[in-house]
Amino acid sequence: METIDGGAEPTGVAGLDQILRGGLPGGHMYLLEGASGAGKTTLGLQFLMEGLRRGQRVLWCTLAETEKQLRAIARSHDWDLQGLDILNIAHDLRASGMLDDEYTFFSPGDVELQDVMRSVADRVRRLRPARIVFDPFSDVELLARDPLRFRRQLMQFRELFAETGTTALLIQEHALERSREPSGEGLMHGIIALYQTAPAYGKPRRRLRVHKLRGLDYREGFHDVALRSGGLVVYPRLTAEEHQLPEEGGLMRSGSVELDAMLGGGLDRGASLLVVGPSGAGKSTLCTQFALERARHGERAVIFLFDETARAFLRRADGLAMPLRERIAQGLVNLVQVNPAEFSPGEFAHRVRHAVEETGACLLAIDSLNGYMSGMPDEKHLAMHMHELLSYLALRNVATLLTLNQSGALGESGSEAGDITHMTDATLLLRYFEDGGAVRRAAAVLKRRCGPHEEAIRDMRIAKGGVFFGAALQSLQGILTGQPDRVDASSPPEQE
Repeated sequence: METIDGGAEPTGVAGLDQILRGGLPGGHMYLLEGASGAGKTTLGLQFLMEGLRRGQRVLWCTLAETEKQLRAIARSHDWDLQGLDILNIAHDLRASGMLDDEYTFFSPGDVELQDVMRSVADRVRRLRPARIVFDPFSDVELLARDPLRFRRQLMQFRELFAETGTTALLIQEHALERSREPSGEGLMHGIIALYQTAPAYGKPRRRLRVHKLRGLDYREGFHDVALRSGGLVVYPRLTAEEHQLPEEGGLMRSGSVELDAMLGGGLDRGASLLVVGPSGAGKSTLCTQFALERARHGERAVIFLFDETARAFLRRADGLAMPLRERIAQGLVNLVQVNPAEFSPGEFAHRVRHAVEETGACLLAIDSLNGYMSGMPDEKHLAMHMHELLSYLALRNVATLLTLNQSGALGESGSEAGDITHMTDATLLLRYFEDGGAVRRAAAVLKRRCGPHEEAIRDMRIAKGGVFFGAALQSLQGILTGQPDRVDASSPPEQE
């Protein structure tokens, strides 16, 4: 496959240009299809606006949208359409006497296809635009009434655009589910499709897929899309191996000598640590402690919050006399509050990339996986997204902390987020247990992929300054059940 050369026409959407390896090859005809509300018109306008920014002549051709409606859409995105040529075919045909002045829109029986095509061809030959968008082109298919006739007209269009050097984007609307009848898709140089689904809760999910692009190596598969004020934003699917850096050795300290010993010296750079335990066991506090330790060494850390607000996270740090606010003010720690009902996996991956590549974060925490998973229940492949994300972070030498909440007062039940321990390099288990009429905490490292680790179960407590780990609980057994027995009944309870 070839890569795009200097003849590429950038689309005006940075993420889409990345998918296309630069843009759409100029002088060809492309189909943009999708259901109503998927963002087709917005993408078409962005394509033409990019042409205007480059000093090109551009043409908007429509059978349905009036100029007033089009400019209203542009105003909603704060766009200035000055310099955009607009061909309203209905207006032209009324001026020629072919339509009654009372009608703005017309049915296929009101006009002949040949007259529509002639109106477009005359304007294109006169203006010779570098770019043209025809919205909705599906009306032309209705006017043709016959697939063979429609293909003939498409072939004429293709020859016209090749003659004038015009890059054409033809917008076709279809229902969410439609039968694929014979059409002119085979005549297109490329096909881009927009998809929209409505989850049970939260805003609609939009995705984009390039179905074909002749002779070029583009990024295949589905890519998440967001429709915002200012236009369509495309988040290319994350591919970890494209971002690999030379491997860096060394260990990251946690801020606790005892925890470092449990982990076999610390957390390896580029490794991931899963912290599992019930609510209140200290998972979020450990994230804070790791981040502050990186900041103490002048390195940056970012914590993504899915379960609680940044305000609540900061209040906890204040209550434990942990200088999180100070490190945030210094720009060494960043708290990012995420509403998973408003985010797609692709957008989250984009935020992670920004934190790593733009701000230089060397430690990243996701608190928690439960919030990440449960906030997007209609997404079928969240585990695969997370696997690719962890691979990306590992290849960028970024250490990752993930917290996973277990249900049950003592954390004896599993997690709704499922078992992802196979994805992570190390696992730290936190537990409550009853001893001497008190509820205490314990911690143990269950695995470390990159080397040996301590196998003891240690006493753990949360106090001013963070999380502290004590001696191994050698006189107790069955700690992980929550109700341990003493090995020596005559020995007193372990002291904190």
